[in-house]
Amino acid sequence: MTVVPQGKLSFPSLRKRARIPRITLRPGLIAAWLVLLTVVLWALFPAWFTHFSPTEGIAGAQRLAPGDGYLLGTDQLGRDLYTRIVYGAVHSLSGALIAVGLGLALGSLFGLLAGAIGGWFDTLTMRVIDILLAIPGLLLALSVIILLGFGTVNAAIAVGITSIASFTRLVRGETLRVRHSDFVEAAWGSGGTFLTVLLRHIVPNALSTVFAFAALQFGSAILAISTLSFLGYGAPPPTPEWGLLIAEGRNYLSTAWWLTAFPGIVVVLVVLAANRISQSLRRGQP
Repeated sequence: MTVVPQGKLSFPSLRKRARIPRITLRPGLIAAWLVLLTVVLWALFPAWFTHFSPTEGIAGAQRLAPGDGYLLGTDQLGRDLYTRIVYGAVHSLSGALIAVGLGLALGSLFGLLAGAIGGWFDTLTMRVIDILLAIPGLLLALSVIILLGFGTVNAAIAVGITSIASFTRLVRGETLRVRHSDFVEAAWGSGGTFLTVLLRHIVPNALSTVFAFAALQFGSAILAISTLSFLGYGAPPPTPEWGLLIAEGRNYLSTAWWLTAFPGIVVVLVVLAANRISQSLRRGQP
């Protein structure tokens, strides 16, 4: 037995007893949150970050290289590229939110009902989901947007419809897992109604992992909406949408590489940030 002199503390013994948790800084996760925070601020308060107009060009400033008073250079009409990227954040982020919200709402509804009711409803729902998953996502989105018409909102709805099947399958699997748990069986045995057990026990536990998937789908939605805009099915010019910026600059790759490089880099960074945050939510990291 170790005798500690009076007035002195044994720091190793205190550390063992208290077990002070260590705070681990994850640079990748911090960088991901900083990227998303910056883009959200761009979308909410674009005038804080630039004083140029996103749609009006400057005479004599066509296709200027980065620098010379323009952080990321100018486009073929003399418009500041950094300004157009900043103002384009609201179009890309709002479209991604609409797409993820639509897929999350409808997919969660169908998945919960299929997993909770079971029987013929579950079988019918999953056969429809299998058909939707068999169709390539881009092809399905193009088919929907042709029916709805062009535009950022319609492109977001098309992308959201393509994600319903993935959300439904995930929520159904989580619902089946929770449905056969002991506490749910106890709730049924104690006389709980279907709606009470569903809302009080199944929904909170079944949707815990869905939000991590929603963060992953957020990055995928930005990429899909940018792809549709690049193909000409999204916002019309002169809207500074990220996919449209890349499409407009592809004709000047040899003389003005920055017109496609910088919008593309922003899209990649946002998608990677959303994927990193999704991983942290799935693993339960802070």
